Amino acid sequence: MALADRQAAFGAALLDNRLPAPQGLLGPDGKPSSRRFAVYRNNVIVGLIDALSDSFPVLRRVVGDDFFRAMAGFYARTEPPESPVLLAYGAGIPAFLEIFPPVAHLPYLPDLARLERAWVEAYHAAEAVPADVSPLLAMAPAMLGALRFGFHPSARLIRSAFPVLTIWQMNQPGQTPAPVDMTRTEDVLILRPVAEVTIQPLAPGVAGFLVRLMAGATLSSAAAASFVEAPQFDFAKALSALFLSGALTGWHGGAATS
Repeated sequence: MALADRQAAFGAALLDNRLPAPQGLLGPDGKPSSRRFAVYRNNVIVGLIDALSDSFPVLRRVVGDDFFRAMAGFYARTEPPESPVLLAYGAGIPAFLEIFPPVAHLPYLPDLARLERAWVEAYHAAEAVPADVSPLLAMAPAMLGALRFGFHPSARLIRSAFPVLTIWQMNQPGQTPAPVDMTRTEDVLILRPVAEVTIQPLAPGVAGFLVRLMAGATLSSAAAASFVEAPQFDFAKALSALFLSGALTGWHGGAATS
């Protein structure tokens, strides 16, 4: 059997305990050892489940440890890692939850998983120096509208039709879950400007404002569209909060650069 075929058979058997141990595997005594392979196969799946458990602690608490581990095992067998770096593993969990029948009655779970995944990504994102707002204050108002902003590599935006931040907060260590108004929507900005990851709730209109700025829109066009989307949008407060949070790393356009 060609090496590529042997490797494919080995990988398939690792993820499917219904398959026998690949041919050619020998134990220390020189004899086939399906038992040793079964132990190794089990350890691989347990390792992947543990990695997912570490990345999604709130999701695990919401659904219960036993259910989470069973669900994570199913996910691990259907979507194995594409990289040896397990920090990257689990990015597909939100999409998986959208089509996993046993959790169909908990429609907020995908967004909760997206929030947790964004936290992990923000924590491990590249470093960057937040922009200093001082040069901007000296710029003529007419020039401000043409600016386009750069965002910190850790910045992640979650827009949810559910109170996902509230659910996340009440399921932190030491907190007690309570009834939640599931008709509420919540938008959050996840960021790690220095050492700690922050999760900030966003006021009406701010999420749309961020989406447009992150996509490269000018300040004036992003603000105008946000006012249409949410008449209560507070432009000055939103822009000030972006600088204070460390979300912005610079800008270009207008009469100055940073």
